[in-house]
Amino acid sequence: MMSPDEPEAAPDDALVVCRDAALTFGRGANAVVAVHGAHLRVRAGDRLAIVGPSGSGKSSLLHLLAGLEQPTSGTVTRPALTGSQDIGTGTKPDDRRSAPESDIRRDIGLVFQGDSLIPALDVVENTALPLVLAGVPDADARRTALAALAQVGAEDLAERLPEEISGGQAQRVAAARVLAQAPRLILADEPTGRLDHTTGGHVLDALLRAADHTGAALVVTTHDPAVAARLSTRLAMRDGRLLTAETTGDPQDTTEEAS
Repeated sequence: MMSPDEPEAAPDDALVVCRDAALTFGRGANAVVAVHGAHLRVRAGDRLAIVGPSGSGKSSLLHLLAGLEQPTSGTVTRPALTGSQDIGTGTKPDDRRSAPESDIRRDIGLVFQGDSLIPALDVVENTALPLVLAGVPDADARRTALAALAQVGAEDLAERLPEEISGGQAQRVAAARVLAQAPRLILADEPTGRLDHTTGGHVLDALLRAADHTGAALVVTTHDPAVAARLSTRLAMRDGRLLTAETTGDPQDTTEEAS
């Protein structure tokens, strides 16, 4: 078990570990603390929902897990990922261990809350992009992308440009892009927030199926209790603070209070 004061060393199978990780934007009187000293461990196969209202710090925490932001204090480590690295205050860029970017892209899949499609590429090209960047031949990448689009009910959008689809359809395409990538860690920021109930359910079903098939961990931020109920471990986030986990079924020990 991880303690808020003395988090234990991460086991070898930990995909990502936060130890007292904090994130502050700005300085001095204008500083805003988005995440306060979070302790969190995510392992392969985990199903974790981070629940809270807008502005509670959910997205900022997800960005820390993904490596899109560096913690202002504390550390974020990824011991079991190919792109394993230790990111934290006092770490010089030259001292960090870094794997090839293609390996890191394979390991972590992101579904963003806002628009994330490249305007000049059609839907299938957007979906195949992570595979192409990782060196997969174009024909194979396209075939995998079309199968992923079918999983979220968006195969009929394959030849359209992002400007020709709705926001909800774009979110389904973003989910398909992660499914095509088959990463070891899936991080989804409000993946159903812009979708109707039925379509949102289909997207979440697809993410859960993909995680089940590959053994990946799935971390979802949401403000919807019905979405959170689909995942076996649930954390509340309030004012940048990660609170004690609620679990159902037979979840793994992935989280502990970080207040």
